[in-house]
Amino acid sequence: MSSETATSKGERTRQAVITAAHQLFVEKGFAGTSMRDISERAGLALGGIYNHFPTKESIFSEVLIAKHPFNQVFPLLVAAPGESVEEFVPSAAKSMLAELGRRPDFLKLMFVELVEFEGRNLPKMFQFVYPQVLPLVERFRSRKGELRDIDALTLFRAFLGLFFSFYMTEFLLAGLPVITQASHTLDSFVEIFLHGILAPKEAA
Repeated sequence: MSSETATSKGERTRQAVITAAHQLFVEKGFAGTSMRDISERAGLALGGIYNHFPTKESIFSEVLIAKHPFNQVFPLLVAAPGESVEEFVPSAAKSMLAELGRRPDFLKLMFVELVEFEGRNLPKMFQFVYPQVLPLVERFRSRKGELRDIDALTLFRAFLGLFFSFYMTEFLLAGLPVITQASHTLDSFVEIFLHGILAPKEAA
């Protein structure tokens, strides 16, 4: 067997493990999933998994990175239309929320990470995600003449934080009348991001 064939087979095995583990972590949680569960779902011998992943936590770390929706979100944000910040922010927010809405599994994975691992995998995930952030940071930086003197990375973090909180609260409070009736809520978040929460002072 050539080294290329062996590498290809090894990568297929890794991907089968990651896919099976992702499904099980979403269905049963991390604690409720065993290595044997993963091997059976992946159709692999249990010993074969340990050749690639020493622990169940190491599998979860790979799942978190491989299945992170920002793999799809960041290209959408960079490509979002809008010549001005006023045009770009709402289109980028809608693109991000639409993609996150197609990934209800992501919140479950993040809750596992925060509750069971206390965020231990987040630095590794950030190192993976950060290079994808840079083109979007540059997009904010290129509009400096329209913006207050705020660091572009800070602006980007504020964008992610505000609109991710919108996504989380929509997900957690879904079905409540106060949420379902407020169809203008995203526009309100966009307005807050662009102009803040303080009313403009009247001219003296």
